[in-house]
Amino acid sequence: MKLIFIHGPAASGKHTIGKLLSDELGIPLFHNHLVVDVARCLFEFGEPGFVKIRENMWQSCFREAAKARKSFIFTFNPERTVALELIENLVGLYEAEGGKVLYIELLCSDQEVLRRIGNESRKQFGKLTDGKIYKAFKNDGGFDFPSLPDPLLRIDTEANTPRASVDLIVQSLKSEPGGAGNA
Repeated sequence: MKLIFIHGPAASGKHTIGKLLSDELGIPLFHNHLVVDVARCLFEFGEPGFVKIRENMWQSCFREAAKARKSFIFTFNPERTVALELIENLVGLYEAEGGKVLYIELLCSDQEVLRRIGNESRKQFGKLTDGKIYKAFKNDGGFDFPSLPDPLLRIDTEANTPRASVDLIVQSLKSEPGGAGNA
């Protein structure tokens, strides 16, 4: 029972890589924006009601997946409206049922994020698509987040295609347990 926890900045390829990896491994992709979209039906991003709905839904999903002993892929963009304690709680729920969490960190420069952020594929999930808003949020500390545990693998998504990134992840999973690698 494994949780593949893919994290990285906006537009770094989390969903694209997660979907390809899901198809490759035959396990579900829990793209965080599915919950974000539900919460945004009632509240603006970051409002207390939004944060509470997202927190409750993530906890419920992680708890039920862990109880069912289900492996899955989760995508996450570290940002200040998420408490580190929530991530620790989600991981704890999964590990309490015997699951193992494997972190995969995607790296992407701000310049490339700004180039990708307006891509049509981002609009289908109601993701941030305005470079000016991205820069303002970042400059205001919006993406400040404590470090997550050391990843099994770090992938530069500017230097690797989504397919190559998935191949690197699969290769690392086969050699796991092991320390962090860089690609």
